[in-house]
Amino acid sequence: MFKKILIANRGEIACRIIWACREMGIVSLAVYSEADRAGLHVQLADEAVCIGPPSAVESYLNMDRIIETARTSGAEAIHPGYGFLAENPEFARRCESAGIVFIGPNSRALELVGDKVRARQTMEKSGIPIIPGMNHVAADMAEYTVEARKIGYPVMIKASAGGGGKGMRIVCSEEELRPGLESGQREAKAAFGDETVYLEKYIEDPRHVEFQVLADNYGHIVHLFERECSIQRRHQKIVEETPSPALTPELRLRMGETARKVLEVSGYNNAGTVEFLLDRNKKFYFLEVNARLQVEHPVTELTTGVDLVQQQIRIAAGEKLSLRQEDLVQRGHAVECRIYAEDPSNSFLPSPGKILYLREPRGPGVRHDGGVYSGWEVPIYYDPILAKLIVWAETRDSACARMAAALDDYVILGISTTIPFLKEVIAHQQFREGKTTTGFIKSFFENWREKEGPEEWLTLALAAAALDELSPSQKVAKAAGTEEAVHSPWQLLGRWRIGEKT
Repeated sequence: MFKKILIANRGEIACRIIWACREMGIVSLAVYSEADRAGLHVQLADEAVCIGPPSAVESYLNMDRIIETARTSGAEAIHPGYGFLAENPEFARRCESAGIVFIGPNSRALELVGDKVRARQTMEKSGIPIIPGMNHVAADMAEYTVEARKIGYPVMIKASAGGGGKGMRIVCSEEELRPGLESGQREAKAAFGDETVYLEKYIEDPRHVEFQVLADNYGHIVHLFERECSIQRRHQKIVEETPSPALTPELRLRMGETARKVLEVSGYNNAGTVEFLLDRNKKFYFLEVNARLQVEHPVTELTTGVDLVQQQIRIAAGEKLSLRQEDLVQRGHAVECRIYAEDPSNSFLPSPGKILYLREPRGPGVRHDGGVYSGWEVPIYYDPILAKLIVWAETRDSACARMAAALDDYVILGISTTIPFLKEVIAHQQFREGKTTTGFIKSFFENWREKEGPEEWLTLALAAAALDELSPSQKVAKAAGTEEAVHSPWQLLGRWRIGEKT
């Protein structure tokens, strides 16, 4: 087993990996940009090294700096989390060449499934149902135009080198094709360092269902059931759950076996997610492989009892999977809400700034995977995800009620967040009945605005309570706008005093 792991990421996912390392007795090494110097992952890790300026290109995407930091620090492995370099085959190859273990798929499999066009070619040859679309990269605009006509509008523009909704555009006519391609390519280049895009037929109002899969280095592959990810905004998942309300036991079995076959024909190892679209007739199509840990992995952990991050580490260390497909079962129901620093009343624009007060929800069956704290300055440079709120209960109805209560108990002051929006999503009748598709947000929350009411008074009261927690000197400084950021373990403890010796 590894003695030290470098975590090439930030925020809540870096914190999640640190906790896994701590439980396994592995030293965690955090890397951070200058903007993240006071980040929670930096404070939680056993060791931390600054790797560059705030820009992701100069820090979290700087392969040379990250690999050199791993070498000089004695880290035997690098965990990339998700985003940044997690699905970059060149980074995996460079880790392999440097004698450092990349905690993820091998570079050959990563190159195959990470290139969505090549993956489509491979799956089609293996008899796996795919969405009609391009199986090659177009040379120019004229070729894209020809292919779009063949497929038939509407078409979906997708990035070849990554997922997460980056570079994705829906095009309904030929007039929209060029601007859609240009903006999609720009976004793909910024997110993945690769502007390559391709076209698929746009399937209207499907469900988005994915299967969590684990594969060791010895050909043993298991799936850990599905996750329903249909609640999406701009092709970005915001609410996930398992089991899916749409799947029958027979359909779950067929899709699970298909997911295992996808990894088998790809020569894949470690953790991954096979994504499908499920149409109105319950016909499913292979969408892509997300060759990394997913943001929504906790719902699978809560219903199966399997720690996916620890499984990743064990597979990367050369251990055989101890899990057998016939022994894996789901228990209960889990729901996750992603908490973003965005203003849902203002087109979901990012909302950077200082978190003046944070109260995490608690209670039976409530899990909070966070990467921020009271006093933390949310930077403008990265994805605005702050945390993930996950709940588990015996039934779906109970899980939805528990999530509603947890969101009511969740307070973040100082910046705008998606919490008010998520409350209404969870409370919506269509969601409660499990009748959701990828068009849910557009159909019911297109021009959503937060309702004004008594909650404004609650916010003011909580702000006053948060201010009351400050020392007199801090209150004066805050009122004058001259306070300086001081980051220490004592700041995170809240009120404390030295007790009298008895």
